[in-house]
Amino acid sequence: MTVHSRRTFAQAPAALARDKPRVTELRLSAFAGHRAAAFPLGPLTLFAGPSGSGKSSALRAYEALALLGAGAELVDVFPQPARCVPERARADGQARRGFRIGCTVDGPAGPVRLDVAVQAEPELRIAGERLTRDGLTLLETALRDPGRRAVQASWHTAGAAPVTRAPLPDDRLGTALLPLRVAGKTDGQRLVLAAAEQVVVALRSVFACDPRPARMREPVTVGSGPGGSANAGRLLGGCDNLAEVLRRTRLECGNRHAQLVAALRAGCAGPVADVLAEQAGDGALRAVLDRGDGVRTCVGRLGDGELRYLALALVLLTGPRVLEVDPVAEVPEAYQSLTVLADGFDRCLDQRQKRALADLAARACGRGHIRLIGAVADATWAAAADGVTVVDLGRTGCNGM
Repeated sequence: MTVHSRRTFAQAPAALARDKPRVTELRLSAFAGHRAAAFPLGPLTLFAGPSGSGKSSALRAYEALALLGAGAELVDVFPQPARCVPERARADGQARRGFRIGCTVDGPAGPVRLDVAVQAEPELRIAGERLTRDGLTLLETALRDPGRRAVQASWHTAGAAPVTRAPLPDDRLGTALLPLRVAGKTDGQRLVLAAAEQVVVALRSVFACDPRPARMREPVTVGSGPGGSANAGRLLGGCDNLAEVLRRTRLECGNRHAQLVAALRAGCAGPVADVLAEQAGDGALRAVLDRGDGVRTCVGRLGDGELRYLALALVLLTGPRVLEVDPVAEVPEAYQSLTVLADGFDRCLDQRQKRALADLAARACGRGHIRLIGAVADATWAAAADGVTVVDLGRTGCNGM
């Protein structure tokens, strides 16, 4: 088997620039309220439906895959695993229950499928994992001996032996460990590496965002968030440190800041000439809107909808160096896509703000530097925006499309 067109990331930067790895389908075979569900994901995808339709659980499953792709342990990804088990799922003869999630990642190696079965009870562990491309199994793991803290893994080799077998930990995703275990000496091994790296790159750079207006109204001490000074100037998922990030982005990128100001004119009441951070005597920062007539409005006076609109617009106009994400350090940023997960994307927004945010999201996602997966109560306001994929859970329920 020759795989010259399926090179690893280190070998083919030009191909990566043309075809960034991206998740094109989310599968929830058995997860929370979802069964046999498969959802297409485009550059801008909105899960729509009433409360209880499964929007948040779909985003939670995607975030879990991202964390597993980054090498996180199961206990950190699923702190309450029983909540992920379908409500009517029956235990087997050994009192075991679990859930199954997966995705398809497209890119230079072609469409690659990842499917993971997780045992939630009586103890949390990976019960099985499969990585495939074009029907060929590249990696397969199975829990053969419940008494051992390991799964039996086999991966495609296509050398003197068709597969290589070895134990892998049962608390981590095997796909994320393959680059450390596979030598890459045969065509088969190189195919496995290309597929695994493509999945890891597509999943890793995720920013889960749900702005919290109450926190955004408070003054910010520089470097006071998680990570301290190491994360100074990086936007947190709740956008608590909005003022700190506004000060940074206004200084570093005038073009994007001008786009942010233009977006605020479309979504905030009253005139907006600028948005900036002011520093108080104690060193704390507060965000303000410059009204252009000598009046500055502290964002603490804005309504929840205006604050969420401001935060989401900032997220869409920035990038991984500003957002608190964990990109793949060994792969250039130009070859990675940042994915924003926005639960309650339309929460507190009026129709004007929703339409303006939909247009901004469509432009940002259309340029390819960002992908957005949002959960909304209703997506009719986004119908006019270009390139929007709407997954209507109100119509399909939790069983897929």
